[in-house]
Amino acid sequence: MTVTETHIPAPKAPTTVEHVLTLDCPEGPGIVHAVSGFLLEHGCDIIDNKQFGERSEGHFFMRVHFASEGDASTLEELRSSFAPVAEKFGMRWQLERHGSKRKVLIMVSKFGHCLNDLLFRARIGELPVEIVAVVSNHRDHETLVEWHGIPFHHIPVTADTKPAAEAALMALVDGLDVELVVLARYMQVLSDDLTRKLDGRAINIHHSFLPSFKGAKPYHQAYARGVKTVGATAHYVNAELDEGPIISQQVVDVDHTYGPEDLVAAGRDTECKALSNAVKWHCEGRVILQGNRTVVLR
Repeated sequence: MTVTETHIPAPKAPTTVEHVLTLDCPEGPGIVHAVSGFLLEHGCDIIDNKQFGERSEGHFFMRVHFASEGDASTLEELRSSFAPVAEKFGMRWQLERHGSKRKVLIMVSKFGHCLNDLLFRARIGELPVEIVAVVSNHRDHETLVEWHGIPFHHIPVTADTKPAAEAALMALVDGLDVELVVLARYMQVLSDDLTRKLDGRAINIHHSFLPSFKGAKPYHQAYARGVKTVGATAHYVNAELDEGPIISQQVVDVDHTYGPEDLVAAGRDTECKALSNAVKWHCEGRVILQGNRTVVLR
């Protein structure tokens, strides 16, 4: 008599997907309980949680990184199910797939250090971004951008052509579904109309000497005054020149041995780091705008 062995296949391990929930709302009891209870009810496991209660203004901020069983369709199911919770507490909220890449457009003029830094960090996967285009009012960095396989768009700007140039920019932003515009030392002032259109989704970088050393050659002005620190500030763009809500800042000590070019070199490093941090935190859903300031849940 022949005995036939029956092999029962092992059950497949459930597929796990990770998400990030970012929210803010008026402070009140039961917010954390409601969020954690929702995640428990839907079989989710919290990986990381950051929260902050601004008592003076009565506002609450929260970012939760969690895992759940499911597939690509799970995200929409969770969004739909969370909507009543958000409505109950008056939340502004976003629920995104963890690690998803944001579509980014970079603007640059002649100084290329911040552009080069962002291109490199994106290339090695340090930034969760897909750089879909680079726009410049000069052609200095066209070869570099094309080497990275990214479309380069030359949009010259003069006083007479500025409205048409900004219209061309917005056509790219809308046509490419751009989620974030990064001004990587773009040396043209955006119009009030354009800043309103890009509200909350455009980041700029400038040296932190402003407003003390305005105008041409700020590092040379700083040298003449014997500065002891060099810094940079990355912030959201608004109608107030270089005074939008701050996201990231970097500072380095200097002394009397630093000449003007040494200060410029130190400034380049701080600008690159402040801007890359701001882009990274924004695209990871860590930055929440609240009036003229930000809360960064790192």
